[in-house]
Amino acid sequence: MSAQNSAGIQTLLDAEREAQKIVQKDRTKRVKDARTEAQKEIEEYRRQKDEEFKKFEGEHSAGNKQAEEDAAKDAENKVNEIKEAGDKTGGKVIEELLRAIMDVKPEIPDRVAAPPKA
Repeated sequence: MSAQNSAGIQTLLDAEREAQKIVQKDRTKRVKDARTEAQKEIEEYRRQKDEEFKKFEGEHSAGNKQAEEDAAKDAENKVNEIKEAGDKTGGKVIEELLRAIMDVKPEIPDRVAAPPKA
């Protein structure tokens, strides 16, 4: 009888080991499935946020383009105004600069010309 008990116990131990293997395989499979599902959810979330960003960027970049165009027009207008002013008064300015360079009138500064006080 003890041989039968021993064989029965051995059979139970083998069955328990087999059950543990089956449970471990199932756990491993569930972990892999959960990991795969999480990766899918992450990719979907990333795709959704990329779409939202592109939509946001599209809505807000149109205003920037218009502002850039307006700034470029303003800058071009200012440059044209400066060129027109230069064309109108450029000759006069050159004449005054040349006169200032050519008609030198040396003067002694007051602090050098005055005798020192005792």
